[in-house]
Amino acid sequence: MVTDEERDYMYRVYSKDPQARINLGIRRRLAPLLANNRRRFELMNTLLFTLPGTPVLYYGDEIGMGDNIYLGDRDGVRTPMQWTSDRNAGFSRANTQKLYLPVISDPEYHYEAINVEAQQNNPTSLLWGMKRLIALRKRYKAFSRGTIEFLYPENNKVLVFVRQFEEERLLIIMNLSRFVQYVELDLAEYQGMVPTELISRNPFPSIGDLPYFITLGPHSVYVFSLEEPLPAEIPAPPPEALIPSASLLGSVEELFRGKDRVLLGDLLPHYLTHSRWFGGKARHIKDASVVETIAFPFDQSTAYFTMVRVSYLEGEPETYVLPLTLAFGEDVARVQAEFPESVVAQLQSREGEYLLYEATWESSFRQALLDGISRRRHFRGEEGELWSTTTSAFRHIQTLSKPSMPSAIMKAEQSNTSINYGDLFILKLFRKAEEGVNLDLEIGRFLTEKTSFVHNPPVAGALEYRRNRQEPTTLGILHGYVPNQGDAWKYTLDAVDHFYETALTCQIETLPESVAGKPWTDQAREELSPVAGEMIGAYLESARLLGERTAEMHLALASRYEDPNFVPEPFTGLYQRSIYQSMRNLTTRTFQLLRSRLRHLPEAMRQTASRVLEQEPEVFHHLHSVLERKISAKRIRIHGDFHLGQVLFTGKDFIIIDFEGEPARTLSERRLKRSALRDIAGMLRSFHYAANHAIMAKTVRPEDLSCLEKWADFWQTWVSATYLKEYFELAGQGEFLPQREEEVQVLLDALVLEKAVYELGYELNNRPDWVKLPLRGILQLLGTSSSAE
Repeated sequence: MVTDEERDYMYRVYSKDPQARINLGIRRRLAPLLANNRRRFELMNTLLFTLPGTPVLYYGDEIGMGDNIYLGDRDGVRTPMQWTSDRNAGFSRANTQKLYLPVISDPEYHYEAINVEAQQNNPTSLLWGMKRLIALRKRYKAFSRGTIEFLYPENNKVLVFVRQFEEERLLIIMNLSRFVQYVELDLAEYQGMVPTELISRNPFPSIGDLPYFITLGPHSVYVFSLEEPLPAEIPAPPPEALIPSASLLGSVEELFRGKDRVLLGDLLPHYLTHSRWFGGKARHIKDASVVETIAFPFDQSTAYFTMVRVSYLEGEPETYVLPLTLAFGEDVARVQAEFPESVVAQLQSREGEYLLYEATWESSFRQALLDGISRRRHFRGEEGELWSTTTSAFRHIQTLSKPSMPSAIMKAEQSNTSINYGDLFILKLFRKAEEGVNLDLEIGRFLTEKTSFVHNPPVAGALEYRRNRQEPTTLGILHGYVPNQGDAWKYTLDAVDHFYETALTCQIETLPESVAGKPWTDQAREELSPVAGEMIGAYLESARLLGERTAEMHLALASRYEDPNFVPEPFTGLYQRSIYQSMRNLTTRTFQLLRSRLRHLPEAMRQTASRVLEQEPEVFHHLHSVLERKISAKRIRIHGDFHLGQVLFTGKDFIIIDFEGEPARTLSERRLKRSALRDIAGMLRSFHYAANHAIMAKTVRPEDLSCLEKWADFWQTWVSATYLKEYFELAGQGEFLPQREEEVQVLLDALVLEKAVYELGYELNNRPDWVKLPLRGILQLLGTSSSAE
């Protein structure tokens, strides 16, 4: 089907060996035909899938399989498919000599290296690239039904064409050369449109009056969607108008386990972005795909634990878990009326109209969850299983339960969904699924079953997703309910408000001497000032009790040397170096951010920020002190995100909750053993925030600000000193704290400073009006007074 001249060129370039030629063609697979060059391979496949017509793949080409041109006729490309690295490439269990044709044993294309199994486990393999290319073609109808228009730039090494179908306009640019090329395109017809790369969804500069300039690497390909620019601001439609709708190709069951699963993935991003527990609101979603569904029967219906992999334009993808179910007939109106926020989409199928919604809002589903855990049931999915487990604490709590126990979704704003069962159990459903055992389950189970520590909610059970031999993924934790009056943060704010009222009405003209500015260890040894005891009052006893509970928690976490996950480990010089390096990296990034935002801060706050920037060398000097001496401490498992909001106040005592660690860190990083003083640093900074909360929230009179800032420092330092005194006295019985006082001071000083720097970065990105607080904290820790407004 080509001219003799073209055939001659084809032979010379692609089959110099006459053995590879047959009749008027070439008997080779794609990879050997292109000299096993991956760039050429991907270029040719993209060309195949973007040009008009039906793309046809010959088996094995999707993994870059080789051939054997010495077998004669067309048998060179009819060798057994290479599925695995096992005998006969996993194609057959027969004796190798009985195979109709031998497997490929060429060293470059050997079946032990080139096979489906190996590439399936590598997301950057040719196989996965082909899957993405197929998905891309299916997503855009212009590839299969659209018109084609070739552009003719001066650089004839670059192939450019436009595929268009209805509102879809796709621009394909391919460098057919093995060298870097540039091209100028006349895109005047599309002026004002924004080329958006299809794979990453990254927007390129909009098309203007001048020729559009593009540079391309060797054999590189750009596939753009030419889109209208987004308006500066789009008025938000009412929530009802945002609910997506779709028509199903098959039955409703195929939405979860059939050909409509791709459609389900397309429907979910809207619901995710409007859910309070979704952590990717600030990121641009590229796409969402359903990776697992597990049927969970309840009350003559079925819910599906749906695991959704969300990919973003930048950063790592995340997996979220949604228990989804369907409403039909009269239930549609009931769901829309009782819990409209649960609705995911409206569906039309051959059976009628359905409503897809979250099952957690149904009381019968919540009861089925608790029953499933109590009976230790497990449910099979397509690739793994949902397992329910219980601990020894479950039976003890269950004896207090009633046959009909009410359940309700707790309204607190959080990244998970918590269900209260009759004030006896709390089931925390994790929305973001991370591979591995959740720290709250791991540490909570350890404290419940292997220690005598009782000041945390007992772990009664769990929901876990298990797949093959991989570590289980925690989907939910069942805790025993602890009656409480709220968290320690709210309790502390009430105490600070009362302290301010006392301070503003007292007759003390000169503020009594404080312990502020002294080393932390010296503060802990100071005798309580009579004025502090009178002014702060009962909260000092609360601070002492909180110090006691913190020490007991650390002693319990360091008490089991037979458990490798909890055995304390000594500090080493390398670990001290890693501490310093992580602190230095954080400080460098944060100070760069502060410089870039400096001009946007209010005038008075800008002065304080400038003073902090001037102190950057001093900050590094303080942090470097962790390297100047050997620290004779031990690393243990810690809370990891310890502050007043992670402690419940019962009216008489404190209960420590949420052992998940800092949510911004990865699960493996949060599991690392660290200095117990890192938790102490978090609590000390929490005291500082609580002392200044009313000032920052501007709930006090402006004329009282300067006076209350001094009283805030007074409250914070004496509360911190009381907390530290009790903590050091009890925690000193263990072996995890540094043995010498100067080591404690150096390490704690650096950790508190690091926490303040972290808070500065957080406030710059999330609450610019609160930047003053970490700025003042940094200056205080450096021994420099602040006068920020």
